[in-house]
Order: sequence, then C-alpha cells, then structure tokens
Amino acid sequence: MIIDSLLDTDLYKFSMMQVVLHQYPAAQVEYRFKCRTPGIDLVPYIDEIRTELKALCQLRFAPDELDYLRTWRFIKSDFVDFLGLFQLNEKYVEIAPAAAANGEIEIRIRGPWLHTILFEVPLLAIVNEVYFRNTSGGLDLAEGHRRLQAKIELLRDTPDYAGCKIADYGTRRRYSRVWQEKVVTLLREGLGEQLAGTSNVWLARKLNLTPLGTLAHEYLQAHQALGPRLRDSQVAALEAWAKEYRGDLGIALSDVYGLDAFLRDFDMYFCKLFDGTRHDSGDPFAWGEKVLAHYGANRVDPRSKVLVFSDGLDIPKVMQLYAHFRGRCQLAFGVGTNLTNDVGPMPLNIVIKMIRCNGQPVAKLSDSPGKNMCEDEAYVAYLRQVFQIPASQG
Repeated sequence: MIIDSLLDTDLYKFSMMQVVLHQYPAAQVEYRFKCRTPGIDLVPYIDEIRTELKALCQLRFAPDELDYLRTWRFIKSDFVDFLGLFQLNEKYVEIAPAAAANGEIEIRIRGPWLHTILFEVPLLAIVNEVYFRNTSGGLDLAEGHRRLQAKIELLRDTPDYAGCKIADYGTRRRYSRVWQEKVVTLLREGLGEQLAGTSNVWLARKLNLTPLGTLAHEYLQAHQALGPRLRDSQVAALEAWAKEYRGDLGIALSDVYGLDAFLRDFDMYFCKLFDGTRHDSGDPFAWGEKVLAHYGANRVDPRSKVLVFSDGLDIPKVMQLYAHFRGRCQLAFGVGTNLTNDVGPMPLNIVIKMIRCNGQPVAKLSDSPGKNMCEDEAYVAYLRQVFQIPASQG
C-alpha cells in the first residue's frame, strides 16, 4: 500500500474539514484531476491506481492517531469523535481514460464535501508513486541524496541565513512516501531549527515535528456557492474561518481572485485579526511589496505579520526572498516538489481542484496564467466582472 494511514495528508485538510463539519455539513462538491505536464501517458496505470484507491478506502483512524489529533489546540473534541467513525468511500471517485484518448486520465470526485475533502492529497500521492515506480522503478536515489545534501548545505552554511527557515510542503507531488520520509529526516538532521516543520501530519507525528497549514484554495472557492452573494464570498470565507478558530490558524490565502481583489476585501479588521498571508501565484517579490504596503496603509506594523511563500520554491529562491524581506516582516517558506521529487526524472505537475459546489461552478483566478481550472467559461467571465479581474489574469 502506498498510503497506510489517513494521517498521511496535509494539515490544512483537517483544519478545513473541521469547518465543513461545523458550518457546511450538507455541502455537495465536485473535484477534477488534471496533469499539466504534457506528453504523460497515465492510462496504463489506471488499474493500479484503482487498487491503491480501494486500499485507501479500507483505512480508519487508529486510536493512537486520534489521541494525537486531540493534542492540537485548535481541534475540537467532536471533530475527533467524528474522525473516529470516518472512512473514505470509493463510490465517490471515478477513474477512467480521458475521452480524447491521448494518455490523459479522468479522475472525478463527487459527493458530500465532508466525505470527499480527504481524497485529494493521498490520491495525488498515489498517482505520483504509481507512475514513478512504473517508469523509473529501481532508480538509484544517490542523485536525489546528492541534490538534497547540496540544498541543506547551501541554506545551513551560507553566512547570515541562520534565521531562514523552511518547511516541507511536498506530499502531493512526492516521488514516493519512503523518499519523502527520508527527505524530511535528512532535513531535520542537517538543518536543525532551520526546519520549521512539515505539512504532512503523519510525518510530523512520526518525526516529532510541527505540523503546518491553515486553508487551501478550495475553501475560498466553495464560498462562491456558500456565501451570501458572490461579491462577498471572500469576506464570508474569512469570517467563517475566524468564527471557527477565533484568531488561531491565522494565515489567509491571497490568490483565489488575485492579489488586488484580495486586498480590496482584506480590510483593517482582517489585517489585524489574521497573523499573515500566503503567496501561491504571481511574482513573489511584487506580491510581498504590495502586501507590506497594504499593512502600512491599514495602520498595522508589517513586522508583526507573517508572509508565507509557497509557490514553486527552491532553496536559492527562498534565500533571495529572505534577503529581500528580512527585518521588514516575519517570514515562512514552504518548499514542495523541489524537496520531495528532485531525484532525476522530471516531476509531474498534477492537481486536483474543486470545480463545483452545491451544483454551481466555482473557480480560481490566480495571479499566474494557466492555474485556472473551471469547466464553465461563462462563469469565469462573470467572476472576472464581479471581482474586477483583468482578462489577462489567471
């Protein structure tokens, strides 16, 4: 089995799932898989992926895993009780060759949000590992070790970077589960306190690290259908989060409608309430400058706030961003694929995105062209109009 614990996922899935349980237990959603890497033929591996999915759906949370979740200050006891009864159900997942017959596969997840939210991360990890063990099975990981050691030494041994900390965000696109565990173990040994933690809950527990994460794009997208009206959906999502966590887990995601639209809603109240913001698309330097200026304009000291960078980072980019913003704010860096799938073969750029909620389309229009994923172009055009988003964006 590729996945042998339901904790083998990212923390933000649990933090979002708790909100869904308490505030949107009846919401119905649909997710769709997409491989953005051209020329990849995944069709031969469908049966293997289905077998791994079936095994995933046999898993339950063990009593000691539930006890671990209860130690988190922001997790409520009724949510852990619910997880004690929880089991993924494969009836919500369809896997088949794409109609275009070009090597692409269709993976669609449809059902109650509460019962489908935990599929995304392990399914992506399964697709990755099935693909790589079939196309590069028996690969000597010495090259991966060499590259990882060079990254550790660069960050650890470069003068004036002792305060620069990174976290592992690489579960979804890892080369394999075993390799991710090896990577995070070596990072812990080589970096010490410069490793802030990992988004992977299973690894955080096993290696005694801090689990990291707050919310993802799907949470804000769903509010396009759940909020009072579309224009207020971003505000409704942030207020629902604040209602659940009362100031905890206070990192807001800024790129579901692009930074300008986000800042129009992220007023003085949210500036003061949330601990910081996360970057996940567009130019990170321009993004950071705009966010810091916005804090200043809202009479908030930027040095008291956190900027989290998490978009396609490698260690040199982390160090450039740290040098640029150091001393002007608090900084955090989540590095994903470049840590957990840099062993030689080209990583896959695969995603699973929410495309519908309660029967209506939902979409993300980020600051990076090509990251949008929606099957209803008319809805995308309407979204642009409502949030004043230029046609060139997303």
